[in-house]
Order: sequence, then C-alpha cells, then structure tokens
Amino acid sequence: RSRVNIDKLIKYGFIKHNNKYIYKKKLDNKDFTTILTVINNDVKGVIYDNTTGDEYINYRIKEQVGDFVSSIREEYKNILLDILDKCFDKVYFSSNQANRIANKIKDIYNVLPEFLWDKYPEFGIFRNKRSKKWFSIIMNIDKNKLIKNEFGEVDILNVKLDDELSFYLKKKGIYEAYHMNKKNWVSIILDDTLSDDEIIDLIGISYDSANIMGEWIVPANPKYYDIINAFNDTNTIIWKQSNNIIKNDIIYIYVAAPYSSIMYKCIAIEVDIPYKYKDNNLSINHVMKLKLLKRYNKGDLSQEKLNKLGIKAIRGPRNITAKLAQELKKYEK
Repeated sequence: RSRVNIDKLIKYGFIKHNNKYIYKKKLDNKDFTTILTVINNDVKGVIYDNTTGDEYINYRIKEQVGDFVSSIREEYKNILLDILDKCFDKVYFSSNQANRIANKIKDIYNVLPEFLWDKYPEFGIFRNKRSKKWFSIIMNIDKNKLIKNEFGEVDILNVKLDDELSFYLKKKGIYEAYHMNKKNWVSIILDDTLSDDEIIDLIGISYDSANIMGEWIVPANPKYYDIINAFNDTNTIIWKQSNNIIKNDIIYIYVAAPYSSIMYKCIAIEVDIPYKYKDNNLSINHVMKLKLLKRYNKGDLSQEKLNKLGIKAIRGPRNITAKLAQELKKYEK
C-alpha cells in the first residue's frame, strides 16, 4: 500500500536510466554491493560479491541461518525499509480511484479503512463509528469474478443499497455483489467507469443504512457566552467537543436561566478540531463546528416540559429521550 515518489527517489540517490531508476550501495561488509532497480511501482534488488562479480544468493535461501548470511540479509532488509519510508508515499489501495474514494470517505464520515485479514491485505472495510456496522468494503480481486472472460486484478467497492438495488444494477460498472449478500449489496469496479461523485452518492445510501443517528442536548450558560446573539451574523459556531459526538450528529442547545429552554437545533459539520483554552470556568482541548438548522421560541421546550419528558438535569452533553424525540417532531413543520 505504497506508491513510488520519483522526486524522493532522485533525492535519495537513484539515477534514471531509460524507464527505470537505479541505486547502488556498498554494504557494511565492503565486499558486497546491492543494486536496486525501481520500474513503475516495482522494486527489484540483487547483491553482488565485489571480489568475484557474481550474484550472492545465500541471503535469499531460508535454510541459510549463519551469523554472516543473517547480517547480510538484515542489512539488505533495512535498506529496503529505508527506501520504502523515504521514497514511497503511503496509499490504502492499488488503484487511484480506490484511494480517492477512501480519502473522500475520510473527509465526509471521518472513517479510515480497517484491514482485518492477513490473508487479504488489500481488503479494507469502512465501519460506522457508532453502530460498528460496515457500510463499504474495498477489495482487490480478479475481474473474472464479476465479468466472465475478463481477467486481471481490479479494485472493487461493495455498498449496501437495499430497495435501490434493481435500479442501480442496470448501470454500467455496477454488478451483483462479490462475497456479500446479493439481495442488498452491489459491487462497483473502481476503474473510473463511474465518477467519484456517483460512487460517493451510493456510499451515502449505504452509510445511512448502517447509521444510528446521534442526537444530543448540550447546555449553554449565557452568563459566560452570548449564545442568544451567536447566530445573528453567522449560521456556524464552534463549541466544546464531547468525545461521544461525531460528525453529522444533531445537537440541541439548551440555554440556561433566564431562558431555561432548548433554543437551537444544530448539526455537527466538523469535529475533533484541536483548540486550547482554559479559564476559571472552562477547559477546552478540542472543539466542533455547529451549523444552525432551526430556532425555537423560549418556552417551546422549557425545562418544565423537559422534566415531564424524562430529562431532569442538563449539566453536560446527553442523549435525548424517546419521549423528547416525539415532542421535537411537532416542531419540524
């Protein structure tokens, strides 16, 4: 899961020769030299005995375990690891589109791929942070597993579409799911047949099927922050981050006395933003960005009404109750 960076190769000491890059290095044992060749994204290497000019192959033989051959093998391995670290950029998957999609998922849902299987190192799953359910998986397979008589490795994306399935299976680039339930999952070949935007839309459907929406009440004290006027000039503000709140959660802001009522409905559009602040009343390490969705009138959702709906105190971020969820629906029109 790495991609060669030509500028870094040259800076490291590789010399271009035709369509390949070559690097020579004497080992600590001056009688041996390694020659490494990079073509496209492939690295090949040999070790030569400087005295005879012959290739030294003992380090490749597992049965050779003496101190001398082990030292040569270890040094060669360390050279390769150093080149990997300094000349290659880390990527998640083999294809460009798969990596673009993975980065978009990270930006939109704040989720990174998880590589769960040693046997399948290029299989990366994307999991909803709260429900822990998968909403996408990228796999590297032989194309023949989706299309008869077509061969070669290809990255595919599996997403869950449920009722939308039959409609999308008519589109070029979308197939019955490989290795997943074909009743509600599909496979998409990541070869730019479908645009990134089209694929992200399908991932959105899949994500919604795995999502458990987080809805929170967050207290605000007007003595310390003028929340009432905070949204006058903008529809976004920053707020102290709670560890349990994730992107796209709904935040209801309860304003303390003299209002003693839920006054705002917001959505968390960005979370886990580093932010250092401390005074006698407040200590902050991270903040989230909230976007205003709705204003409520003072008294619509008063402390007295909240008490009847099972919410007795609001000292910090807390989940809404089922009864409050029903009450909130009355104000959605």
